[in-house]
This record gives sequence, C-alpha cells and structure tokens, in this order.
Amino acid sequence: MQELDQNGRLQAVAALGDPVRRSLYELLRHSPEPLSRDQLAGSAGIPRSTVAVQLERLVDSGVLSVEYHKRGGRSGPGSGRPAKLYHVVRPEVAASVPERAYDLAAGLMAAAIDKSDADGSPVREALSEVAFDTGRRLGAAAGTIEGMLAQTGYSPEPDGQGGYLLSNCPFHRLARSHTEVVCGLNGALLTGALQGCADSVHQVQPDPDGPYCCARIPRRSP
Repeated sequence: MQELDQNGRLQAVAALGDPVRRSLYELLRHSPEPLSRDQLAGSAGIPRSTVAVQLERLVDSGVLSVEYHKRGGRSGPGSGRPAKLYHVVRPEVAASVPERAYDLAAGLMAAAIDKSDADGSPVREALSEVAFDTGRRLGAAAGTIEGMLAQTGYSPEPDGQGGYLLSNCPFHRLARSHTEVVCGLNGALLTGALQGCADSVHQVQPDPDGPYCCARIPRRSP
C-alpha cells in the first residue's frame, strides 16, 4: 500500500468528514470480508444509488479499494458478472495542519529503547544512532536534502544563501515538552539525511532561537 502524502491524507480526512461516507467506511472497517454496494446499502439503510456515489468518493480518496469476485462458487459461461466489492485499505487516517511526524518520533524512541536494552548503551546515545541511521535512509530515498525535508514535514524554504530555513517542526509538541531530547533526535536525523543523499554542500546548524525548528540547513562556507 502506497503511503499518502500530506495532501492525500487531508483529502482522505475530508472524504471521511461526511457522515454517510464515514458510516460506510466503519461498516467496511469492521467487516471480515469485502462487501458489495447492495450489502452496504442494506446494512446502512441508505439508497443504493447514494451508496454507489459515496463509495466511489472513498475509493478516489485512497481510503477504499475495489475487487471483483463471482459469488456462489460459480465460474465460466453463464455464471454471471463478477460482483464489485469494496474493502478498507487504510484502517487509520490522520492528518494535521501544519504537518507533524509524531509517528516517526515514536518509532525512533521505541527503536532506541530496544537498542539500549539489547546492547546496554545509554538511551540517548541509542536514540542518536537510530535517528542518524533513519535519516540516512530517508535521505537516500529522497535523493536530495530538499526532498527529504519536504517529505518529512519540515517545509524547507530557501535562506537566500544556498541553504534552507525549516519553517515547520514535525515534532512540535514533543519539542516543547522535551526540548533537549527531541532537538538531539532532530539534529541526528538531519545529519544522517545529508549523508544519505551524499550532500557535502550543506550542513546542519543549531538554531535554538528560530521561530519554528531548532535547526537550519545552511550552505557550507567555501
């Protein structure tokens, strides 16, 4: 299943804002098997024509998917047309404005605790190593530091000198309550990202007084 970007997540949340679509989504989310339009119309007490329109909106938003099966075990000529069935492909949908990456932070912290338990390293040291390795993978996947920053929710903006200001902190609430831990995680993640995308032109620079993020990505001095 392809991960939704921020716009995709917002569209999915918007699609589920309609009470009819949300009720259909909940029926499918709790069903052990895909359901047809007729089954959903009967269960929800909604006209089939209405169900058909709303289901297609959920498919377009990436929340549901469609498959076709012949029912009753019949196949071959005369067995009828395959039934169009719907099933949930995203059992959980969340979005925030501005974009946040709390799942990423939670995953890094959990992995750091596992590493600390396994090899006895201090938790903060383990967190720095895990964040660096994760940043390196994200940087390699994105190909450029600008791409990694955009994909992870930093909302990079040119600083006018060949570097980037980070106009959003993906870990905002955590950074406010656990500043030292989260800013350390953030620095290691960004440093790893630069290595992952083989960027020797930029560097990570602390920016504790910055209005959004505790770091920025300036161009290295010649």
